[in-house]
Amino acid sequence: MAKKIDVKELLEAGVHFGHMTRKWDPNMAPYIYMERNGIHIINLYKTAAKIEEAGEAMKKIAASGRKILFVATKKQAKDIVSEKALACNMPYITERWPGGMLTNFVTIRKAVKKMATIDRMKKDGTFMTLSKKERLQVDRLRSKLEKNLGSISDMSRLPAALFVVDIKAEHIAIKEAQKLNIPVFAMVDTNSDPREVDYVIPANDDASKSIDKILTLVTDAVKDGLANRTSEKDGEDAPETEEVAAEEVAAIVEEAVEAPAAEATEETKSEE
Repeated sequence: MAKKIDVKELLEAGVHFGHMTRKWDPNMAPYIYMERNGIHIINLYKTAAKIEEAGEAMKKIAASGRKILFVATKKQAKDIVSEKALACNMPYITERWPGGMLTNFVTIRKAVKKMATIDRMKKDGTFMTLSKKERLQVDRLRSKLEKNLGSISDMSRLPAALFVVDIKAEHIAIKEAQKLNIPVFAMVDTNSDPREVDYVIPANDDASKSIDKILTLVTDAVKDGLANRTSEKDGEDAPETEEVAAEEVAAIVEEAVEAPAAEATEETKSEE
């Protein structure tokens, strides 16, 4: 990273505050500076060094034209992650992690392509040939897909890496990445096991100021990588301009009609 990490800025952002000592993970001992009032204090000099290390690796990934998937579903991190990831044109997950997001990526891509199909239906006029009720149901399906998968619509292949805020909260995402040997960058607090990830950034992963500071630094590195790119993006889907086939329309409408009924059945089961 071109910019030197300022430890004072990390201190002001509260990056050094860990969890209560009784909740600590012993494997975080190398990154802990001291204990104060029953709370572990993180060694910010080690944090700064780890940010620089992670930033350089993320910069190289971005320069190669590959994607880094940012993951944070906890309340205080959602808006920060979506804002920072969008700013550097990277995919992100801030709603519930879709099971099989990585290990069953083909199925996830099919769901994403449904959004593109519905958009094409609206552009070429096919959408207006449906009944009013069918249009409403297709719109609901489109909204649901957008909420859960809209942020990864441009991710046409598996990401080259994950960046995670709170490895305890996102343990499913990390397990999937491990199965596929996808490197994981993460903010790791004193209550977590740093051995779970490849690039550890010891930091307070609960305070929004701390999350914002770390995300700003790593996404700045990603932006530097993108600026250094010499070749066009590869691996992106070509724009689809052809009309939607009749069977595609039928499949979309059928799924849109069945979706509310399936959801109602699930609700009934949960009540029982």
